[in-house]
Order: sequence, then structure tokens, then C-alpha cells
Amino acid sequence: MRARVFIQLNWNLYHKYELCYEEEIAMSRSRNIGLIAAAIAVLAALAWGYRPRPVLVEVAVVERGPLRVVVEEEGQTRVKDRYVISAPVAGYLQRIELEVGDSVSQGQTLAQLEPLRPEVLDPRSQARAEAQVAAAEAAMKGADEAVTAARAEARYARSEYTRKKKLRANALISQDALDQAENHNRQASAALHSAEFAVDVARFELEAARTSLDYSLADNGVSVLPAVSLKAPVDSRVLRIEHESEGVVSTAQPLLEIGDSSALEITVDVLSADAVRIQTGNRVIFHRWGGDQSLEGVVRTVEPVGFTKISALGVEEQRVWVIADLTSPRDEWLSLGDGYRVEAHFILWEADDVLQLPANALFRHAGGWAVFSVENGYARRREIETGQRNGLVAEVLTGLDAGARVILHPDDRVEDGVRVEIQQADQ
Repeated sequence: MRARVFIQLNWNLYHKYELCYEEEIAMSRSRNIGLIAAAIAVLAALAWGYRPRPVLVEVAVVERGPLRVVVEEEGQTRVKDRYVISAPVAGYLQRIELEVGDSVSQGQTLAQLEPLRPEVLDPRSQARAEAQVAAAEAAMKGADEAVTAARAEARYARSEYTRKKKLRANALISQDALDQAENHNRQASAALHSAEFAVDVARFELEAARTSLDYSLADNGVSVLPAVSLKAPVDSRVLRIEHESEGVVSTAQPLLEIGDSSALEITVDVLSADAVRIQTGNRVIFHRWGGDQSLEGVVRTVEPVGFTKISALGVEEQRVWVIADLTSPRDEWLSLGDGYRVEAHFILWEADDVLQLPANALFRHAGGWAVFSVENGYARRREIETGQRNGLVAEVLTGLDAGARVILHPDDRVEDGVRVEIQQADQ
């Protein structure tokens, strides 16, 4: 009986021990599964974190549309025919009453030019002028006395020649004596004429000496002097007045400038590298001149001589003047005047239906041009042939079709076969 009870107790203990062992194995197995799952999760997270991500790119669509190749520069208006009215001689200009913008007709008097006013004599100049007058008066008296002496000598020589002529007729004197008397008579007559001319010279010198005293403005008097009228050569308007107030002007000094403001041209200085592409007859469109609509024009001439100009950045540039005429109706630019600013677009080439893409999608490859197109989420390099370009847009001749999407500004992360993601416009 005791033995049976002992066996029963041992069996119970063994059963409990077996149950505990099985529970411990189950718990250990659960811990291992959890560790393995955690390790797998960590590895998955690392793989996800280090996996290649698509490159974020901007794209544009290749499409057909109009294309223009232009040269854009700032210019200004200029009156075609300008007339600078200048002083033909030195003189005293009367005040010009005209104002800038006034209309003038052909033959209208623009300015009056008087002879130069005499100067005011200081005391020293006054004394010198008076002394010159006194000297001239003395010379005049001396010349008069010389005339008196010469006249007496001529009278004597004439009577002597007459007397000897009678004596020779009676053969009382030789022919040589008569010839000497005739020669003396001629010399006396010439001396008389010379003395009379000396009187005239002395009289003129006296008048010249008195001029400084007679025409002095010391009394602030204004004498009436003849004036030269400067007249307008054509019907025009006053563009600029160089010398408005009255006063002394020199020979060839500009006084005012006139011109027909209805006959305007556009002058634009362009880079010499652009000037060689601009041809006479090219169409020009003028923007930002102040009106609501653009104006049309045509290139009249490209000057053959360039000049050096310092840019705003301090760089020396070779520039060339291009002259264009306005072809738009006069009523559309009636408010334009001389020296107004315009923005000129010289059209070098244009077409209405051109396959084109943004120029910033192009890059050099194998000596030519290429782009990256987006195909099924991947970047694919496409070699293309380009035509006309205007700096922003390029013509596509071969290599792409309309509707293709190309990557803009491709950097070194974009390669052939790289997965890409298109950046949305709102980002």
C-alpha cells in the first residue's frame, strides 16, 4: 500500500516536471521567433533606407508651334533730318523767343544777329585813344602843308616848262633844256598827287582814331545797328535751343536745332557679333515704347563701322549702329518724339509650325546634342539634331517626336536608365 502511494507521488512529480519543461521549451521557441522577426524588420528597414531612390526632375513637353530667332536690344528714336542753326559770323545775338516744341515754317526768322557792340574804354584806353586822335590831327595838318608845298612846286614847274617851250620854238634854247623842264613838270605834278593822297590817308587815320571815342558805350547808349536774320530752311519743329539769352556768340556757334518730328528713325547699337546676322530689310518689332501695341519697322542700314562701348559691368564691347524705319501707321506712334526709348526685336528667322523644346534640356554628347527623355519612369538618353535656336527654345530636326517629355537642367545624377520622378508644378 505504501509502495503504491509512493509510486503515485513520483508519477505526479514527473508529470509536473514534464509539463514545466514543455512550457519552457515553448517560451524559448517564442522568444527565438520574436528575435528573428525583429532582425528581419531591422534588415528590411535598412534595405528600404538604402535602396536607390528615383531622381526628382523637371520636365517639358516637346511640341510644335511658332518659333522666332531674334536679337533684342534697346534703342531710341531720332529725327531723320536735323538742322543745326549756327551763327555765320561773330556777333551779338538777340534773345530767342522760341520754345522747344514750337512749330516753324520755311523762311521764318529764328534769331537776329547784330554786329558786335563796341567795348567800354577804361581811363588808360581813353587817354591812349585821345592821344591817337591828336597825333592823327597833327599828321593831317602836316599832310595839308605838304600839299601846299607840292602845289607851289607844281605851279612853278608848269610855268617853267611853258616858258622854255616858247624859247625852244624860237630856237633860243637846246632841246635838252626843254626835256629837263618837261621832266621837272611831270615830277612836280606826281608829287602833288602823292601829297593829296597822303592827306586822304591822314584823314582816314584820324577817323579811325576817333572811332574808339565816338562808338564807346561808356554812356550805356544802344545804337541801332543792322541785324542778320537767321531763317528756318524747312517746315519743322524746335528740338533744342543751345543759346537762348542775348549775348555775344562766336562764328559757327550752334544756336538752336530744328527738325521734322514726324519723320523718325530708330537707332539701336548692337553687338558686332549680332550685327553680322542682321541684314537690310529684316523685320523689326518695337516693344515697351509706351503704347499699348507693338510697332513694326524694317532695317534700313547696318553701319559698316563699329565702336567700343563700356558695358554696365565694365566690359569693353564692340558695338555697331543699326538704323531702322517705322512702317506702322503714323497715327499709332503719334506721341513718339526725338530721343524716346524703345525695345527693338530684330527678327532673323521665323516659322509658324516648328517642332521645338526648351534649350536648357540640351547637353553635349559625342560631339553633338542630346537630351534625356522620360520613358516609363526612367531617363533615356536621346541624341537629336537641332536647327534654329533663339536662346530659350531650339528647333528639333530629328531624334524626338511631338509629345515626348524631356528633362530640364539635367545634372550629374541623371544618367541613361536612372529611375526618375517628375516634380509636380506645385512643389
